[in-house]
Amino acid sequence: MESSQLVSYRFLTTILAFTIILCSCVQKEKPSLGMFVGSTDVGNVKHVGSTNFDEESQIYTLKGSGYNMWFDRDEFHFAWKKLSGDFILRTHPKFVGEGADPHQKMGLIIRSGLDTASAYVDVAVHGDGLTSLQFRKANGDSTEEISTEINDPDVIQLERIDGNIKMSVAKFGDNFTSETLESIDLGDEVYVGLFVSSHNADVLEEAKFSNFRIVIPAEDDFTPYQDYIGSNLEVMDVETGDRKILHKSKESLQAPNWHPNGKSLIYNSNGLLYNFELESRTITELNTDFATRNNNDHVISFDGTKMGISHHSEDHDGQSIIYTLPLEGGTPKLVTNQGPSYLHGWSADDEYLIYTAERNGQYDIYQIPAAGGEEVQLTDQPTLDDGSEYSPGGESIYFNSVRTGTMEIWKMKPDGSDQEQITSDEYNNWFPHISPDGKWMVYLAFPDDIDPSGHPFYKHVTLKLMPVDGGEPKIIAYLYGGQGTINVPSWSPDSKKIAFVSNTQYPELVD
Repeated sequence: MESSQLVSYRFLTTILAFTIILCSCVQKEKPSLGMFVGSTDVGNVKHVGSTNFDEESQIYTLKGSGYNMWFDRDEFHFAWKKLSGDFILRTHPKFVGEGADPHQKMGLIIRSGLDTASAYVDVAVHGDGLTSLQFRKANGDSTEEISTEINDPDVIQLERIDGNIKMSVAKFGDNFTSETLESIDLGDEVYVGLFVSSHNADVLEEAKFSNFRIVIPAEDDFTPYQDYIGSNLEVMDVETGDRKILHKSKESLQAPNWHPNGKSLIYNSNGLLYNFELESRTITELNTDFATRNNNDHVISFDGTKMGISHHSEDHDGQSIIYTLPLEGGTPKLVTNQGPSYLHGWSADDEYLIYTAERNGQYDIYQIPAAGGEEVQLTDQPTLDDGSEYSPGGESIYFNSVRTGTMEIWKMKPDGSDQEQITSDEYNNWFPHISPDGKWMVYLAFPDDIDPSGHPFYKHVTLKLMPVDGGEPKIIAYLYGGQGTINVPSWSPDSKKIAFVSNTQYPELVD
């Protein structure tokens, strides 16, 4: 090859290599859409919008332009995916900056198509705080709205169920206020997701959406304890309400404990116990030897060396029986020889276990030496007492009881005396868990339309926080869950976070 040809060849090769590297860099820097399939500007916007998902914070950032979303046409930026059937959308929205127009909009939306005049329903939060359920019943119709009295909500939710669409909004800590739009037909398959519209065609506005969830609920005819849907293993900062999904599974994961070392969680699934390493997010099975039918009542001792479990023993007619074993795993040691017995707590000195047991036709709370021995009955009610847990100082036992009509939180002294009701409302409150520093209690609240003695799967529930010494509880998480969400003590060792499980169908996942 002549020298001039060689130079040209090398030059072209260098340019080609540089182009490949440049393309590779561009591909790597392409913004993540998280769980969305598309990021689209709807209508003839002047400025191109964008969607970006931050993998670490799990926050979506949308930038959008557009004259408005009103009358018979819309202009906005839309992060979307397609769904069919019933679903729930939920997020914590927040504008970035004051914005050029007080009527800029952000929120959740369900849309029949991506055309500027498509039929839709949304929950729209305006820049001045005005919040409403907006909708266009048919393509090309003019937009209508139903306003809510809650301005500038911290949490918004949009739910489609049986052809109706329900908007729910709340200030963080409060219960939802809702409005329902009945019998609107957008088609079975719809576009759902997040949106931003600047209401000023000449500018881009920015909004952030944290704790975004898409929930596909259980079928109406599912059979509890036989049919299960998927699970999210989550952790949450109790002060801010910021949540992170650590692991998604199409299986039923339940009841995470926070390991005393702060580095892992322990949960149960399909009768087995698993360690989930927080940093590497690796999962390993915890050795429980013959105990392979464990339910979600597993508790770690205060000294962090042992674990108590409830295993459905074939030697006891398949009833739940309590055992202890080393925290790192091993052969379980029998504690209770009568069932059913459902473990809930260790005493602060690790000498005793407390549990709910069915004896003589009623379910009460009992105490037994951790090494085994004679059980002592602490409550005696014809109605259900459950969910018992010692305070870290050992001075009190907290539990839930349905003795006053709804399931409420109670406390008593370690010998069962001075039983006192702590909560009193229309909700059914379960599983009080006391923070390691002894200052706070978190518990699970079910709606009032369930059996007070039941703690079912797959309901709209909330996690509530209140001072141990008493005070007004506030909601720190709005979720779809119930049984298995937070059955066991799940505070982080520093009392700043909790772990729990929320639920959704995950047909696309393969474990």
